[in-house]
Amino acid sequence: MKNELNRNYSGVTEFILLGFRTPPQLQALLFLLFLMIYMVTVVGNVSMIVVIKMDSKLQTPMYFFLRNLSYLDLCYSTVIAPKTLADFLANEKKISYNGCATQFFFFALFVTTEGFLLAVMAFDRFSAICSPLLYPVHMSQKVCVRLVTGSYICGCINSIVQTGLTFSLRFCGENRLDHFFCDVPALIKISCVDTSVNEAVLFILSALIIICTTTAILVSYAYILSTVLKIPTTHGRSKTFSTCGSHIAVVSLFYRSVFFMYAQPGAIYTPEKSKIVAVFYTLIIPMLNPLIYSLRNKDVKDAVKRILCGKCSSQ
Repeated sequence: MKNELNRNYSGVTEFILLGFRTPPQLQALLFLLFLMIYMVTVVGNVSMIVVIKMDSKLQTPMYFFLRNLSYLDLCYSTVIAPKTLADFLANEKKISYNGCATQFFFFALFVTTEGFLLAVMAFDRFSAICSPLLYPVHMSQKVCVRLVTGSYICGCINSIVQTGLTFSLRFCGENRLDHFFCDVPALIKISCVDTSVNEAVLFILSALIIICTTTAILVSYAYILSTVLKIPTTHGRSKTFSTCGSHIAVVSLFYRSVFFMYAQPGAIYTPEKSKIVAVFYTLIIPMLNPLIYSLRNKDVKDAVKRILCGKCSSQ
């Protein structure tokens, strides 16, 4: 009933997604490109989940978190990609008011959760490298489950607040959304009421989340670096720090794009740049993450070989 009242009050029952301003002849090319990216994303993340689940040697906290990261990448790219692909082939790129709210809620939930999960993964590496003897205690199965659950709770809180504030705005009949999915900056821009509170909340919440999670990551890696530098041999230092390389690459890609989109007010007024960055973190990063972890991770490559060899021998 509340959603229906808000929808009537807004004067808008659906939004038109303007998407990418490209000539019609390029729409098919973009469709094929996005389809290929999404297929690689699905295959890569599902493969990571299956490999980690099947291989007994990967039943450790680090790979438990990595499996959840792959699940989040799969989920939030799926919230965006299928609708975007359908819009490339549609004459009118429409999404209902409730569909828009639902898409944004789950997108915000999964993206925020991923930010917290990356911080948890940094803490896991800190515990493994700086306190190896206490690692089984610090990162027990119960603790790991609680950390992942806490990440989802934080993501859910942010998503509820952002969705509630954004979809309480009035749109006064203006429903042309200059984006390829429902996101806060684009929705704020077409509202016909004062959005200063929404912009302030978006900036403050995003900045708070980024500051808290990046602080946890930076502090963890400061201790890791201090511990690694105490290792006497170059080979030992390289081997120890190599377990963090993939995580550092993923963190760098994720936070740069998210900061550009949500932690600076100017992003709200640059829709074309925002679309490019949005493609990067909604489609490219979820595709790259499993590739980064599989290509740089000897344990994952060995697990794939064991699984494939096991299937070959069984045949």
